[in-house]
Amino acid sequence: MRVVLAEDAVILREGLAQLLALRGHRVVAGVGDADGLRAAVAEHRPDVAVIDVRMPPAFVDEGLRAALDLRRSHPEVGLLLFSQYVETRYARDLLAGNAAGVGYLLKERVSDLDDFVDALARVASGGTALDPEVVAHLLGPSGRDPGLAALTPREREVLGLMAEGRTNAATAAALVVSERAVEKHVANIFTKLGLAPTGTGHRRVLAVLRHLEGRGR
Repeated sequence: MRVVLAEDAVILREGLAQLLALRGHRVVAGVGDADGLRAAVAEHRPDVAVIDVRMPPAFVDEGLRAALDLRRSHPEVGLLLFSQYVETRYARDLLAGNAAGVGYLLKERVSDLDDFVDALARVASGGTALDPEVVAHLLGPSGRDPGLAALTPREREVLGLMAEGRTNAATAAALVVSERAVEKHVANIFTKLGLAPTGTGHRRVLAVLRHLEGRGR
């Protein structure tokens, strides 16, 4: 993969660059602010960009807003938000637009480099990678949405795992149930949310997230 790193903490940025290089990936640019990110993506057209949410000058949501700009100007570039914080407002906007090739991981919860690289590759190839805590914030309380309120606890578990980017097989393994059981839960979820149970993999997950975003506005 060709990667742009947007991270104002120099040690973390350089450390990620070295670790990715050891796994055969090429970091084509490393920048410390949102303007540098926009310029680097425009120049290098990477497969994926790793973006900190809070960056100079104000350290509020500069990286996330730059990600929204890049989604419009370079929709072919995968975007992996990598932060200590969950910023729901712009993250919802990012997922509700064209969410294929978008990820959001929390730094403190990534303990395995292989998992991080796998998530990065998934985003670069048009998939999704969402931390469960990010999913919980995006889905919000079930009382806000009658469709969500109708889901059983098991169906909400399945929905959360789907939104992380897991396949039916991976969801079945995580819940220690059969893949057939997961398929039934998925069908029930889409019925209760008013979505036709069509498509596979991340497309279904992203459709659910877009639906929830529209219902939550």
